[in-house]
Amino acid sequence: MLALDTATPAVTVALHDADGDRTLASAHQVDARRHGELLLPCVDAVLAEAGRKLAEVTDVVVGVGPGPYTGLRVGLATAEAFAAALGQRVHGVCTLDGIAYASGLAEPFVVATDARRKEVYWARYADARTRSTDPAVDRPAEIEAREEGIGALPAVGAGAVLYESVFRGVRHDLPADQSAAALARLAAERLARGEELLPPRPLYLRRPDAQVPANYKVVTPR
Repeated sequence: MLALDTATPAVTVALHDADGDRTLASAHQVDARRHGELLLPCVDAVLAEAGRKLAEVTDVVVGVGPGPYTGLRVGLATAEAFAAALGQRVHGVCTLDGIAYASGLAEPFVVATDARRKEVYWARYADARTRSTDPAVDRPAEIEAREEGIGALPAVGAGAVLYESVFRGVRHDLPADQSAAALARLAAERLARGEELLPPRPLYLRRPDAQVPANYKVVTPR
């Protein structure tokens, strides 16, 4: 199982044993501006380390966000291309779910990633495997005002670290970035239980910056 995620500044790839529960190899680089440059070399490095060829991949897993448009589409397009070439299906997993799973927490907590524009992508979790709210995008202060007790919950993720004045229960001892290895293990667990995973469609949660001009001049040929 090949897993990858580019919904956060982390470009992360892992190869998981489809017949077991082992991560065969993984690669991880954090650079918010070079997803397109880093992803394929990471895939090559993971396959080489594991001693496998792309043709041996039987499942493709991709983080579907939420995340910024430019980075997120790199991972989704690459996963779709690999699956099409291999004749395999792409399984989508919420990026926040992967970060939550990596935490291993058995108590209620919150995951938050940096959405830029002074906002975070976030969701509440009952435990590491169970999300209790839909993913959302908000300003941290708005979350604090609306969600009673949110600041007292354990918090995981780069967004929580960035806005520690709101997410006061930040767990600095836990990974703040996405891990494709955790994403693969979570997907493998869900597939083993017969669960249907998400389609490989992006969770943007907000409208794109680009807009069609309201009063543009129409040019007609003479």
